[in-house]
Amino acid sequence: MPHASESEGAIETRGLEPVPDGERAGHVRELFPTWVAANISVLLLTMGAGLIVFNGLNIWQVLVVGVTAPVVSYGLVGLISLAGSRGGAPGMALSRAVFGQRGNLFPGSLIWVARWGWETINAVTGAYALLTVLDLLFGIKPNTALIVVTLVLFVAATFLVSGLGINALRVCSKWSTYLFGGFSVLVLGHLVANTDWPAVLARPAGSTAMLIAGIGTIAAGGISWVPSGPDFTRYLPRTASGRAVVGSTVGGAGIVVLPMVLMGAVMAVATPDLASAQDPVSFIGELLPAWISVPYLLIALVGMLLINSMSMYSAGFTAQTLGINVPRAWAVSVNAAISLVFGFLLMVVATSFIGSFISFLTLLAVAFSAWIGVFGADMLRGRAYDAEALMDTGRSSAYWYRGGFAWQALTAWGAALLVGLLFTKVDWFGGPLAGSWIGRNGLGWAVTIVVAAALYAALPRTAGRVDAAAEPSEDTAEEPVRTAVSI
Repeated sequence: MPHASESEGAIETRGLEPVPDGERAGHVRELFPTWVAANISVLLLTMGAGLIVFNGLNIWQVLVVGVTAPVVSYGLVGLISLAGSRGGAPGMALSRAVFGQRGNLFPGSLIWVARWGWETINAVTGAYALLTVLDLLFGIKPNTALIVVTLVLFVAATFLVSGLGINALRVCSKWSTYLFGGFSVLVLGHLVANTDWPAVLARPAGSTAMLIAGIGTIAAGGISWVPSGPDFTRYLPRTASGRAVVGSTVGGAGIVVLPMVLMGAVMAVATPDLASAQDPVSFIGELLPAWISVPYLLIALVGMLLINSMSMYSAGFTAQTLGINVPRAWAVSVNAAISLVFGFLLMVVATSFIGSFISFLTLLAVAFSAWIGVFGADMLRGRAYDAEALMDTGRSSAYWYRGGFAWQALTAWGAALLVGLLFTKVDWFGGPLAGSWIGRNGLGWAVTIVVAAALYAALPRTAGRVDAAAEPSEDTAEEPVRTAVSI
C-alpha cells in the first residue's frame, strides 16, 4: 500500500486534501498486499459453495468464475485507481470534479450508505469467526450477550486500525498476507488429501446463465472497492506505471479469490448445506481439524478486520465529502456505530445470512456501477485535477459548474442507476425487466456501467464555473473567474 510521507508519522493526519507531489513516496508494489488483504475473508468460501449449491455449476465452471470475476472487477479497481496517482486525492474527493461540488453529494451519499451494509457484513462475519474459535477451544456456545461482546470487540478494533490511517493498514496488510497465505496452503493440502474427487469431478455442468450470474456475484465484492481505489494510490507519484497499478491490483485480488472460491466449491460437495447456513463461518470447524481451523480462523479474523478497516478508512473520506466537518478518524466513528446496530440485527433477528448477503451484493454492484460508468468515462477524456478547486466547495471553485451541479454527469448517473435496477432481482426487490436475458444472467450491474458511460459521453461536456456572475456574493465578487481544467 503506498505509504504516507514521513511527516505523517504513525497516525495519518491528512484528510481530503490532495497529496503534494513532493510527498508522494509510495511504490506500486505495495498495492499487491493491499488487495490481498482486501480479500482475506472466509465469505469467499461460502460464496464458492453457493456457486455449487445455488447456481448448480460444476468445478470447471467455478474455475472460470474464479478467474474471470477478479479480472473484471479488480481490473476496474485498478483503472479507476489511476485517478489517485493523477490527482493525489481520495476517490470521492476527485468525484467533485465530475459531478460538481453539490452534485457529488448524490452519488457520495449512496456510496456512503452502501458502505454501511458492507461494513455490517464484515463485522458480522468477524464476530462469527470469533464465536467459532471460542466454541472450538473452550466449548462456549453463542448467546445474545456474547454476540454483542464479540461484535463490539471487532468493530472497536476496526475503528482503531482505520483511525490510525494508511501506514497502519500497510503494515497489517503485509503480515496478514504472509500468514493467511501460509495457512491457506495448509487448508488446500488438507482438502486435496481428504476430498472425494470423483464426486467433485462428476458433477454435471450448470447453465450458461448461472455461470454468467456467478461471475457477477463474485465480481460484486470487487466492484464495491472501485470508488475507493484512488484512496490507496494517492501517495503514488504521477509517473507511476498504469499497467503496473492495474496488474498489482488484479494480481493481489486474484491470488486470493481464485483458490478461496475453488476451496468453497470443493467443500460444498461434501457439505452442501454450508452455503445456506445462518452462520457462514462455523462449518470450517466441522470440515477441518482443530490444529488447522483455529489458527486459520484467527488469521482470517485479522483479514476481515483489515477489510473492514480499509472500508471504514475510505468511508471516512466519503463522509468528509458530504460535509461532515470532522477529522477523518472521527468520521470513521459514524460508520462504526452504524455497523454495530445493523450487525446486531443481522446476527440476532435475520433468518438467512447468505440470502441477505447475496441480495446486498447484487444491489451494491448496481449502486456503485452507475458512479463507475460516469467517473470512468470522464477519466478517458483525459481529466486533470485542480487541487485547489477540489477543496474549494464555494462558488469560486472551478468545479462549481451550474449551481454546484454538473447536470450531464448527474443525468447519466441517475438514468443508469434506474436502468440497472430495472434488470435486477433480489429477495426483496425485482425490477420489471429482471426476467429478460440480461436480468436472468445477472448483468444489471454491467448494463449500468455501459449506460452511464455512454450517456455521459454523448451529453455535451460540462463547462467551467458558469454561474458565478449570475449568483454574486460578497466573498466571491472580487475574485477572478477560473475555468475548469480542460478535459
